[in-house]
Amino acid sequence: MSLFIIDASVAAKWFVEEEHSEAALSVLDKNNQLHAPDFLLLEMDSIICKWIRRGAVSPQEGSDVRDALRQYPIQRHPFISFPDSAFAIASRTGKSIYDCLYIALAALLKGRMVTADRKLYDVLKSGPFRKHVVWVADIK
Repeated sequence: MSLFIIDASVAAKWFVEEEHSEAALSVLDKNNQLHAPDFLLLEMDSIICKWIRRGAVSPQEGSDVRDALRQYPIQRHPFISFPDSAFAIASRTGKSIYDCLYIALAALLKGRMVTADRKLYDVLKSGPFRKHVVWVADIK
């Protein structure tokens, strides 16, 4: 069993077919424990609104995605529990505090953050947080 922290770049791929969508879906294997900061839902709302503005989904389809996401087996953790760790990581890596909340949770839970954000992955893959990050296509 693997413990994965899911970021919004991966969760979005569960609902739209694009590069690495199949790999992102494999994370949903019942043998994996999935976790995320609770603000994942807000990040996904932002992504869904962007899809609606671009005409990729209708408002009703967007609402359906929101409802479906809330049913996925992801344990959500209040981000307010680990902002100091995220701040320390953000100040070391130059990445956003939002991105660093995911990696802070991964370190806290001794798991790995799964991401499809190439820029974020490239910054983290060779630094002190490398054991806590995995590229979505590398999930086996």
